[in-house]
Formats: sequence, C-alpha cells, structure tokens
Amino acid sequence: MSTLSDTRFIIKGVTENGDKFRPSDWAERMCGNLCTFKNRRMVYSPTLRPAVIGGYKCVIINAVLADTQPSLFKQLMEFAKKNKLELIEEVIEPIA
Repeated sequence: MSTLSDTRFIIKGVTENGDKFRPSDWAERMCGNLCTFKNRRMVYSPTLRPAVIGGYKCVIINAVLADTQPSLFKQLMEFAKKNKLELIEEVIEPIA
C-alpha cells in the first residue's frame, strides 16, 4: 500500500507533439514557488524541484504537496494539462 510520501508526479517538458516545452527555464520558474535562499544560493524544496530526465526539463512534485499546498498542487497539475505536457505518476519503492 502506497502513501502520499511514496508517490511523486513528474511534469516532463515535452508536449504531446514531441516538442520541447519553452521557455527553457520553465521548470525553475515553477519550482521557485517554494524555494528558499541560503548563503545567497537558491535551495529548492524537496517537495517541488526541477530536474533533467532524458534530456528534458522536468518538475518533480512529491504528492505530499497536495496536502500541504493544495492550491499550488492544483496550479501545477492544471499547468501540465493546459500546456499538454507529459505527466507521470510514480510510486517510489522504499530502499531496504
């Protein structure tokens, strides 16, 4: 049985036509909603962070965000749908 902390969503910066989503910094902009600054450096939240997967910019969202920041979670899901971006739901297996 999976819990919210075991689930994550990945918004992949590729459209259903196979084109890379633009602008190129879209993932960093989206993740800036929860970032903090430490020693003049941007630190992304573990619940919302940018990544590059398979050569595409992505946003990785821990499903816990749906409980802690429901409006932001909804905004991110609507962004993916509106822009016809690939959305992947993964269950993360705990390391034994």
